[in-house]
Amino acid sequence: MMAVCAAGCRVDMHVQPKYKPDKPSEFFQDGRANRPAIPDTVPRDHMRTDELLYTGRVNGTLADQFPFPVTRQVLDRGRERYNIYCTPCHDYTGSGRGMVVQRGFPAPPSYHIDRLRQAPAGHFFEVMTDGFGAMYSYSGRITPEDRWAIVAYIRALQLSQHATLDDVPAAERQGLTSGAK
Repeated sequence: MMAVCAAGCRVDMHVQPKYKPDKPSEFFQDGRANRPAIPDTVPRDHMRTDELLYTGRVNGTLADQFPFPVTRQVLDRGRERYNIYCTPCHDYTGSGRGMVVQRGFPAPPSYHIDRLRQAPAGHFFEVMTDGFGAMYSYSGRITPEDRWAIVAYIRALQLSQHATLDDVPAAERQGLTSGAK
């Protein structure tokens, strides 16, 4: 009986030499494990021809525009995705004091500092795509469209913390001022 059990405990399939994508390797001269794409190769599943949608850039420069109109539905989707993926570190207001930060993880910068309020929208998309500092890439977890929805919601958070009474439409401004009395 013991011989049958021991025969099933082979680890050679689990502990095998392998190369992981984007990790260093001594096998190829350029030191990479994966090979670069062959020029003029046509993808089989989908083409990423929209530079803005997939990179956050236009002509190689970070863009301060969105690849689609920002509607109420886009903001709602952005808030939903933000609450799932971003609040553990950035918290619900974007101040950078999320629950994992309160438990000792390094704090990300607040979205409300001047540098990030003035950063182009493509910056936030690129950070979510590639990661930055202690933040890892979310490109495998969040679709490009949802990353843009999150960027739109981050812009709404930034506006919410720095809005003035002049930013409120005149018809609604009257209700705010009369309610303050």
